[in-house]
Amino acid sequence: MSTHSDLIHIFKGIPFTTRSSAELLKCLGSFQAHEDDLLLVSYPKSGTHWLAEIMKHLYNSKVTLTSPIEFGDISKLEELNNITTKRIIPTHLGYNMLPQDFKTKKCKAIYIIRNPKDTAVSLFHYYRDNPNLPTIDMWSTYFDMFLNGQVVYGSWFDHILSWEEHQNEMGTLFLYYESMKKNPFKSVRAISSYLGININDNEIHEICKKTSFSEMKNSAENEISDPNHTVCSLTSNRKMIFRKGTVGDWKQYFSTKQNRLFEELYNTKMNTSCLAKRIHYEN
Repeated sequence: MSTHSDLIHIFKGIPFTTRSSAELLKCLGSFQAHEDDLLLVSYPKSGTHWLAEIMKHLYNSKVTLTSPIEFGDISKLEELNNITTKRIIPTHLGYNMLPQDFKTKKCKAIYIIRNPKDTAVSLFHYYRDNPNLPTIDMWSTYFDMFLNGQVVYGSWFDHILSWEEHQNEMGTLFLYYESMKKNPFKSVRAISSYLGININDNEIHEICKKTSFSEMKNSAENEISDPNHTVCSLTSNRKMIFRKGTVGDWKQYFSTKQNRLFEELYNTKMNTSCLAKRIHYEN
C-alpha cells in the first residue's frame, strides 16, 4: 500500500496528488490562454464530468476537451499550446491559483457547485477506492480532514469563496448540481445561452437524455479509458467516477455531532456568501 507521502504533496499550502507535478504547478503562471478558452471549474466530486459531457454535445465535438490544466508534468503546457481548436479546459484549482492569462483575457468559466455534505461523502469514497489517493477507511478520520481542508485541493469553503470573490472579473456562470438534477433542461438552456450557442428545445431534450446519470454510467462501464484524456486529475478510471450521483447521501454518514460541527463551520465561513444561500441538500 502506498503511503500518504508517496501520493500527496503540498503546493502553496494546498494538498495535491503527485499526478499534478510540483514543476507543472510552479509553471502555470506562464501559461498563455486563448481568448475563446472555456474553463470548467469545480471542487472535486461536484459534477465536472457531467458538465463536460454536456459541453461535448453542445459543441458537437468541434472543440478539444483537454485533461485538467493542473494534471501531468511540465510537458502539459506544450501539449495545450499545440491545440489549435477551441479548448475546453477542466480544473479544480481555486481562483487564486488559476493562471493569470485566463483572467487578463476574461475567458469564460462555468463553475458547478454541489452541496458540500454530499461532496464530502463522494470524495471519501475516492479516498477509500482510488489508488491515486492514500487509503482512508475511517469516515471519522476523513471527516476531520475535510472539515480542516486537509484533503486534495484544500478547503471546500475556501474554494467556493475564492471564485465568488472574483466572479465578475471573468463573468463566471455558476451552476448548482442539485438544480441541474431537478431541471436539466433549464440548466442546459442556461449554459447554451451563456455560451451563445443557438439550440432548440428538441436538441436540449436530446442532450439531457444522453447526459443522464444512468446513460453516462453505462457508457463509462463499457468504454476503455485513455489515461491521458481524463476530465479528472484524481483518476483516469471513468468507472470510479459515477458512483450514485444522488442528493442527500450524506445523511447515511454524518452523525448528529458531525452535522452540528459542519453546520457551525459552514455558518461561520459562508455567512456572507450569496452562492452558499442557494445551495440545497434535498431533492
